[in-house]
Amino acid sequence: MSEFWSRLLGNLTLLLLGALVVWPIAGAVWALLALCLGLLGLLVFHLRQLQQLNQWLANPQVRAVPEGSGVWEETFVALYHLARRQSVSQQQLSKALARFQRAGEAMPDGVVMLDAGDQIEWFNPIAGEQFGLNDKTDIGNPITYLIRQSQFNEYITAHNYSEPLVMKSTRSPDMILAIQLVPFGEDLKLLISRDITRFEQVETMRRDFIANVSHELRTPLTVVGGFLESLQDYTDLGEQERAHFFELMRDQTLRMQRLVEDLLTLSRLESAANPLQEDAVPVPQLLQQLQAEAQGLSQGRHRVELDIKSDAALFGSDSELRSAFGNLISNAVRYTPQNGEILVRWEELNGEGRFSVKDSGIGIEARHIPRLTERFYRIDRSRSRETGGTGLGLSIVKHVLTRHQARLEITSEVGHGSTFSVIFPASRLVKSATVA
Repeated sequence: MSEFWSRLLGNLTLLLLGALVVWPIAGAVWALLALCLGLLGLLVFHLRQLQQLNQWLANPQVRAVPEGSGVWEETFVALYHLARRQSVSQQQLSKALARFQRAGEAMPDGVVMLDAGDQIEWFNPIAGEQFGLNDKTDIGNPITYLIRQSQFNEYITAHNYSEPLVMKSTRSPDMILAIQLVPFGEDLKLLISRDITRFEQVETMRRDFIANVSHELRTPLTVVGGFLESLQDYTDLGEQERAHFFELMRDQTLRMQRLVEDLLTLSRLESAANPLQEDAVPVPQLLQQLQAEAQGLSQGRHRVELDIKSDAALFGSDSELRSAFGNLISNAVRYTPQNGEILVRWEELNGEGRFSVKDSGIGIEARHIPRLTERFYRIDRSRSRETGGTGLGLSIVKHVLTRHQARLEITSEVGHGSTFSVIFPASRLVKSATVA
């Protein structure tokens, strides 16, 4: 028997004994009345304690547990300890949930928690951005109602946990997402989404790169192979025809050689095992040499002018800066019609070093400018081949500038020429006195 009932039975026994004591003295009526009053008092006491318990249960707070007396005191004390343990457990669960939410919000991937009916229970801010979800209106709604793409709905409905789904974001069509369902608990699922736009772009560039290299090498190899077959089959070719064939084969061989050299240069620039070899590079002297080379490439068809407004040097790699500047100057020569003008300038503006090449060439449409530094990107493929370009020059320029913390700015107008400007930070400038 529990202590509660033992005490209750004891109280009833005392009331009964009291009634028996009163009976001989005051008679049976008064004894019965005393017993009834005692039972009524005991009932009121317990009802009052039950009322306190009921009020507390309506708003259970640890600090507001009733203070009972008698048989209820130990009950309320036990209830206080139970409520305290539950409060501690609830605090621990709240902290764990808060940590989980903070961890989910800090994740670089989108996370959506779904119940057994694929209804949204929670999602982190990244998922909200990727899917366009609103935490005030979308919680509790089926995710298939909010993301209306047939392939997504089929993936969710199939409960395919083995393979991810690659799809475009409903919020931004330019964003590509990889989505994976992960089951946990009882019929609960996590929908994890990752932005793989950059990876897809890299993969596309890799495929384009392989296709372009194959194409660029196939053309000269086909030409050389064709001429070799002609020389082999036609032994009675005249000396002039043979010389012409050999000249064309030499041109195609040089073209392949330039392509391989540019590929090796790009590979070297991208390699983490190739640290930047830095020194004070005298820019004025370097540009004078590049001007002479440009005049040789032009063969008198253009006017190549040099405007040196600063004697500052650059802290960097002589060979890489020579390659970057040389590519920009040679491009200006290749894409400027005969009798055009090319101005090469070196100056300091707002504490920064600025190298620029301005030409009076054919100009570039605005839609092409953002893609000019992509490998093998050409506005006019036939003209590029005629001028001897490999399609890698501006890619090399971009990598060199990145290694020197510089940026490339391009302004152009179709029919009125282009200006390619390279801006170096002040930390890269070396004053002439320092160089001396």
